[in-house]
Amino acid sequence: MIKLGVNVDHVATLRQARRGREPDPVWAAAICELAGADIITVHLREDRRHIQDRDLELLRRTVQTKLNLEMANNEEIVKIALDVKPEQVTIVPERREEVTTEGGLDVKANLDALAQTAEKFQAAGILVSYFIDPDDDQLEASRGAGADFVELHTGAYANAAGEAEADEELEKLLRAAHLGKELALRINAGHGLNYLNVVDIFTLPHLEELHIGHSIISRAVFVGLDRAVKEMLALIRSIT
Repeated sequence: MIKLGVNVDHVATLRQARRGREPDPVWAAAICELAGADIITVHLREDRRHIQDRDLELLRRTVQTKLNLEMANNEEIVKIALDVKPEQVTIVPERREEVTTEGGLDVKANLDALAQTAEKFQAAGILVSYFIDPDDDQLEASRGAGADFVELHTGAYANAAGEAEADEELEKLLRAAHLGKELALRINAGHGLNYLNVVDIFTLPHLEELHIGHSIISRAVFVGLDRAVKEMLALIRSIT
């Protein structure tokens, strides 16, 4: 059964629009878990544009399932993660000017630095995932850099202009999932997935986790967070 990780960053984005107290992403995480989510994902960015240190600390105390921390390979954030000890870290690229993560991590160009970070996390009992494009070189580098998981970046598939382009991008993801398994990497996927385009992602072999945020929080505006999570889980369970 594919597990659902719900990213609650966008709840924090709404809160930070007024620098207030609500809506609280910690409360949102609890609702997601009660609705059946298997994983809570948050991204502690260097600029703290949404999730704050306080949020991460409280989530570590309250999350009952699995806490997945998205983060850059930044010395300050690495230290925080080692102190907080989420079950899993997903290392992503990060640029201050981007609205959201725009592409996969270049593991090949940063292999030695990432390998050193992965070693620190694994020594602390924390699983390591790299968020990468479905590219052979990046998969092979991820194995060399000590990853437990790779999270395949589904953004190009999600943003494809038309069925033919979507099929082409899906084929890349299929090949990457096969190669990842051959390299003894565990396979996750995420970015840009919604209640419509997620269905074809279920065809990826060896897929363990889907990490979805924006579409679930957007749906929650209209139907409530509990129902939005349950609807996504129903899709997953109807096909997998």
